[in-house]
Amino acid sequence: MKYSKEFEKYLEKEKNASRSTISAYMSDLREFCDYMEAERGKEGEEAGNADVAAFLMNLKNEGKSGATVNRKLASIRAYFACLRLNGFSSANPTEGIKAPKQPRKDVEFLTVEEVDSILELPGSDVKGIRDKALLEVMYATGMKASEIAALNKTDIDLRIGFAVCSGEAGKRRIIPLGKPARAAIKTYLDESRDALIKGEEDCGALFLNYMGERMTRQGIWKVLKHYGEKAGLEKDLNPLILRNSFAAHMIQNGADLKSLQELLGHEDITATKVFLSLSKNRIMDVYDKAFPRAK
Repeated sequence: MKYSKEFEKYLEKEKNASRSTISAYMSDLREFCDYMEAERGKEGEEAGNADVAAFLMNLKNEGKSGATVNRKLASIRAYFACLRLNGFSSANPTEGIKAPKQPRKDVEFLTVEEVDSILELPGSDVKGIRDKALLEVMYATGMKASEIAALNKTDIDLRIGFAVCSGEAGKRRIIPLGKPARAAIKTYLDESRDALIKGEEDCGALFLNYMGERMTRQGIWKVLKHYGEKAGLEKDLNPLILRNSFAAHMIQNGADLKSLQELLGHEDITATKVFLSLSKNRIMDVYDKAFPRAK
């Protein structure tokens, strides 16, 4: 892998990729270069269209999923785009190679009634008040667990009603907070958060664990799992389902895709379009119930 440093710099500067994405791309590229040397008898930079196609076919024969094959193709494509940009190569052997189609997965989300029942579960003790605020903010904003964990007190403006979310690669977005979420945060800040600090130095994080430290992604997952079991849900409650529920309920109540894309922090609107089917389903339900000759 001759130009690994240049590729890493390209991903960071040109693509604004996160450290985890860069790590995944570098790993994919190493795998491709190892394959080229072992199976095709040449270096990765010498690959042609047929070499890339053979590598992808080998992955498929090994039973790799369509998502995995797509990601590795994207890594190779990005690498040769980097080589071309830096004048190391004039060709991109991935041109003309299409990513394999992936089977469509149903979006898993909760009904409004299920969300309401979960939000009513936390108690009035220190932990319950914190959990109530945590659940309300996650549902009200659609943030990922990592984004919730990264929130600081200074990222919340209760007077105007918004949260500043730091997404991947340091990109920040402003997300409105509804009245229930604002009320839950205020109660948490007034009645619970100081008790969690226990006289220790304030780390500045919005959500704290029992040690007075910033809650981790794993800690947030455990909280959601606890309330999912308490609510008797058939599916495990996790941050993705709560995020999907936020998006689904927004779409079903008339939100446009562009606005939802900005709220969720999707770079590509294709990722947001998965929720379009939910809007269509709601339209069909309304039609069936309202139109006298629908059936």
